[in-house]
Amino acid sequence: MLHRLKVLMLYLLPHHLLSRLVQWSACCRYFPFRKLITRWFIRHYNVDMSEALESDPNAYPNFNSFFTRALRTEVRLVVQETGQICCPADSAISQLGNIHGAKIFQAKGHAYSLVELLGGSEERARPYMGGQFATMYLSPGDYHRVHMPLTGRLLETVYIPGRLFSVSPDYTKYVPRLFARNERVACIFQTEAGPMAVVLVGAIFVGSIETVWAGEITPPRGKEIKVTSYTTGDNIIQLDRGDELGRFNMGGSTIIVLFGPQCVKWQSGLGPELRVRFGQALGCVKQSPI
Repeated sequence: MLHRLKVLMLYLLPHHLLSRLVQWSACCRYFPFRKLITRWFIRHYNVDMSEALESDPNAYPNFNSFFTRALRTEVRLVVQETGQICCPADSAISQLGNIHGAKIFQAKGHAYSLVELLGGSEERARPYMGGQFATMYLSPGDYHRVHMPLTGRLLETVYIPGRLFSVSPDYTKYVPRLFARNERVACIFQTEAGPMAVVLVGAIFVGSIETVWAGEITPPRGKEIKVTSYTTGDNIIQLDRGDELGRFNMGGSTIIVLFGPQCVKWQSGLGPELRVRFGQALGCVKQSPI
């Protein structure tokens, strides 16, 4: 009953207004008690500052720069074997497994549409139907930069407007089609495993979503789906496995990685609530796509 009441309250909140206020506060250099809040955050979420490139929390000019802090390269070793899939972020696995036709499992009793997740285009969704997915939740205390699972050439990005429901495990159990309703950015790549989609899903209090090639994509909040192609002219972008792809500014958030059928195999032992870290092996390329 308490969970249902929390979900009802979440429906009623002005998601985008609250998130913009949090973003402004997090990016303000002179926000009151910023250093005290940062130190509380470190204690509350057990943030290991020894892993950060800048270990002094007082050295960050604002809270968001601390939140999106870079890590020292030696604390996350990216898998090196050919065909291994790199975990894109420090996170907890929400779900992973097979895409059943065009349906992706969210939580017990809930699934959502692959077509809807990718902006309503059946053509864009078709390569992943019957394929594999992995959904990973980044808690507020996690490292919030996102990296490439495999080396790939960027084909397009799709900005899809939507709500900003919380994506924490408590809410994924109760909000139907949550990931297909929240604001998100889908990044479509061509890789050795065929087409790969990395979907960055926003959430309440996530100030913005950025990519390394386009910078801040949201805000401002869009009202229409925006597709940007990167297949011609000077727009060719290639990223290696483990390269930074983008980041979430403030708040917990979610990444969904999609592959086509018979293309990849997930590592044995992976499952819901298991903690994973950027750089470790999530699986491997199963075969070269025909």
